[in-house]
Parts: sequence; C-alpha cells; structure tokens
Amino acid sequence: MDDLDAVLIGAGHNSLACALTLVSKGWRVAVFERASVPGGAVKSGAYTEPGFRHDWAAMNLSLFAGSQFHKDFAAELAGHGLSFVPVSRPFASAFPDGSFLGIEMDAATNRARIAALSEADAQTWDRLSASFPERAEDVFALLGARMKMYALASFLWGLWRRRGIAGALELARFLLSTPRAWLTETFVSEKLQAMLGAWGMHLDYAPDSAGGALFPYLEGMAGQSFGMALGQGGADSVTKALVKAIEARGGRVECGVEVTGIEHQGNVVRAITLADGRRIAAKKAVIANLAPKALVRLTGGTGNAGFDARMTGYDHAPGTMMIHLAMDSLPDWAAGEALKGFAYVHLAPSLDQMARTYQQAKAGLLPDEPVIVVGQPTVFDPSRAPEGKHVLWMQVRMVPGIIQGDAAGRIVTRDWAEAAAPMAERALDILERYAPGARGKILGQRIVTPVELEADNPNLVGGDQVCGSHHLAQHFLFRPAPGHADGSTPIRNLHLTGAAVWPGAGTGAGSGYHLAKRLT
Repeated sequence: MDDLDAVLIGAGHNSLACALTLVSKGWRVAVFERASVPGGAVKSGAYTEPGFRHDWAAMNLSLFAGSQFHKDFAAELAGHGLSFVPVSRPFASAFPDGSFLGIEMDAATNRARIAALSEADAQTWDRLSASFPERAEDVFALLGARMKMYALASFLWGLWRRRGIAGALELARFLLSTPRAWLTETFVSEKLQAMLGAWGMHLDYAPDSAGGALFPYLEGMAGQSFGMALGQGGADSVTKALVKAIEARGGRVECGVEVTGIEHQGNVVRAITLADGRRIAAKKAVIANLAPKALVRLTGGTGNAGFDARMTGYDHAPGTMMIHLAMDSLPDWAAGEALKGFAYVHLAPSLDQMARTYQQAKAGLLPDEPVIVVGQPTVFDPSRAPEGKHVLWMQVRMVPGIIQGDAAGRIVTRDWAEAAAPMAERALDILERYAPGARGKILGQRIVTPVELEADNPNLVGGDQVCGSHHLAQHFLFRPAPGHADGSTPIRNLHLTGAAVWPGAGTGAGSGYHLAKRLT
C-alpha cells in the first residue's frame, strides 16, 4: 500500500461504491474501517438465535437496486454474489379499529382499497398514478443532480422548458410543502394520509416539517410502480459484493482499524494515521465517510472557521431503537391475514400521533406512543430463518439519543442501558395491540439502543440512522454546508461522502458515486 491514489475512511456503502468506481478507473485504493465488519448500517447477522439473520439497520435496498451506480456495476456485483429479492407488496399501515391500508404492485387493488375509504381519494390516486411517469422525470432528475449552482441552474432551465413557468412553480411549491399540508389538501381519508405520512418519519420529516411532502408521494407512487428490493439472505449481500468487487480489482478493504487523524499541510491533505501507528499516504484523495463533526476532530480543523462551525453545528435527527425478533411464526394481525403479506407494516395511526412522537423525541423525551415500523422480510426471503420460522425487524421511531425524561411518566432512568428493556416493552405492547399473541411467538430478542448504534457506527450520532436532519436548511445545496454539497472541503484533495452529503440518506450510494465520477 505504498503507492495509493486514494484512501477512504469508513466502509459504508457510499465509500465502497466510491472505491469501486475509482478502482474501475485504474486508481489504487484502500478502505479502512474501525468496525470488525464492513457495511456501516448496511449489515446483517445472527443477532438473536442461530439460523435467524437480521438486518442491523437498513433493510430496504430499493434505492441501491435502482441507482445509476448499480446500473453501471450490476453484472460485476452479481458475479460476486449480489442478488435482490423483489417485493410486490412493499408497505401497509395497520389501524386501531382492526383495519389496514396497503400499497402493492397492483394498481387496481390499491384503488379498490382506497375507494373503500373515499371514492374522491381513489380518483385522486388515479390522477397521481397517471401523472407519475412525467412527475418522476422531474423528481429523479433533481435527486440525481449534482448540487452545484451550475447543475441546479441546468435542472431549473430544463424544468422550465419542459413544464413552463406554472409547472415549475407548482413543483417548487410541492417541494417546499410539509407532509401534512400536501396530504390534507390532496386526500380526504385520514387513514390514507397516515399511511403515506409514515414515510416522512423515515427521513426526519414529521408531518409539519417543511420540505417533506416529496417522500410520502414518492414512496406511494414508487411502491406501486416498482415495489421494493431486499438483499437475498440479508442487506449485507450488497456490502459483501462491493468488498469482493473492490478486492478483485486490486483494491483493499481493511476492518478493525481505527483512523486517528487526517494529516494535511499547506492546505493539502497528505495522509491518514491509524491507531496501530501506521501512516497511509494518498496521492490524489482522502475520502472520509464521516459524520461532519468527526471531520473537524480528525483534521484538527480545516483552517476555514466558517466551514468548521457548520460541521460542528451540524444538526442530527432524533434516534432510533431497533428490536430484532426471532419468531415462531408471523404475527396474527387483527387487521387480517392479508397483512402478513407486506414487507413493512407501519404502526402510526395518525398524522397527529406522528407529530406528537417527533416533538417528544426532539425534546429528549421517550415517546409515550412511538412510531413502529415492523419489517417482515422472511415473507419474501425465507432464507433468513429456519423453515417455517420468521424474523421481525422493528424500528422504534423516534426516540432521543440522550434521555431527558419520559412522556408517559413511567420510565425514570435517563440511562439507555436501563431504559432499553422498558422502552422495548412499550413498543411490544403496541405490537401486541395490533397483533394479539405476538409476544408468545417470540423465540429470541435483541434490543439495540441509540447509544449502541452510535458505538457500533459513530456516524449514527445519537442513533440518528440518516446521519443528519434533512430539513431544508440542511438539504440540497446546504448538505452538509453551502458550497460543499459535492463533498468538497476547504482542504484540497480531502472529500466528505456518506449520508451527510447530498443526496443524503438511503441506500442509493449517490454521494459516493457522484464523488468518484467528479474525481475521475
């Protein structure tokens, strides 16, 4: 490793995608990861009982499967074992009255379910479905754009030519809207509003957060059009294939090694230093897949006070608690057997409940009724559990990284090590209400607190699985700071990648791929 072109810090999927793109262009690269295994939030393991494989954090790989990066490397990654499991029934929401509403890749079925609640909403859904290909052209062009002024100007010029002034303004208004504003002005049914609004909570967009309307819309339309993609055998199938592809091309991925410093001199990055005493130099680039605060710590400051202040003050979203369950069988949902057929079941019955949960978590309180996302991956990928058995992947959203109190007034500790069990019981109580007898089916359980998520991966500050709020002040051109949405830093040849850089969280590998294309 004496003659490296690029050194990458962290083996998350963005840095691995970046490394593979660079090595495919002839660059000599090495990736260093402090954890014992690569992948960051995209990894899997037997966290409960032997034979049961659980996704540690990320489960939905749709963004990766549909990304331009995957299109470029699909054959190569498949040759290294990557295989996706298609999901035709991506998500549903269950409600306290014993009903559910779900989206699947059958427009007629979706329409019928919505029409049972409101014929007016069914007609609106028809219009949205018909216009989705045209609207998707604009949305995906924006999400795939490089966030530099010239690129944004090019996008806006193209949008004006395609849609005219009225169309461009309508899209701008939509992109600035809160989920609640768009959902309530678009649909009558509160259940439909809640089913779609739950998706905003995945990206730190509570119902009243400006800029969040896009995600309920996009997940609804994309779920109907494309379904969902899971990794065969676990989300780590992506990570394993990426590592194998990098190593097959002569690159290196080394785990269990902590980076202790980023060396720079004369405003140019020179090398990284490791905890074992090694100094690894790079001729062309050091690429850091880090939470912004860590970049300032490892560099000792970039020399640009304004940039460093933005990195130090970078705002993180509330945390998440994970509950991994090995199950004797799937929950018997009160809403009926059909609910067993969906990959995600959201237990988030109203926009008001989601807004309250979010505000409680932001205030440092354990929510009295957290939003629960129940993943049922073994419905589509039975290889993850022994024959006839299942795993449940439960996200408890939102919870505070640092506990200041309990909104329900029952949990007195502020230590996550002590709060984990009673908070998990609160989540399981909610599951039990929607699926009576679910507790009796549990064969094994693993609770992962926000503190444990951060200890495993320091990028998940306070258990923030999206590595930073996506609110408007910290998104688009401002992610992670104005002028640096392309991953550049004030230090020449030092670059930032990962979910803290545009286009942000998710498994699309956009920031790593865009950076590698810019460098080559």
